[in-house]
Amino acid sequence: MASNPRKGILSLKITDQNMLYHSYMPYVKNGGLFIPTTKSYQLGEEVFILLSLMDEGEKLPVAGTIVWITPRGAQGNQAAGIGVHFSDIDGSASVVRGKIENYLVDKLKSDKATYTM
Repeated sequence: MASNPRKGILSLKITDQNMLYHSYMPYVKNGGLFIPTTKSYQLGEEVFILLSLMDEGEKLPVAGTIVWITPRGAQGNQAAGIGVHFSDIDGSASVVRGKIENYLVDKLKSDKATYTM
């Protein structure tokens, strides 16, 4: 069975602060994002994200590893998707995390539920 090379490349567009807050995973080293998807992935699988953040013109590339899976039909009507922990092999994770945390500076200490916690 041939693997799908495009499956490991994910495109995510975050258009507002609320969506970013619900997707961001600050509790994992280097940060991470929850990406809504119905495709099936495995924990530990490596993926590459092309992130469009708010109104920034260029996409931010960041590699990561899947550390969270919410399956379709999960309890509590949770959105199906994967949590991707940023890999900081080339320094891109710290750049992406810094940009995300700048957008969320007022919300990072909130106790509102997110897609993962």
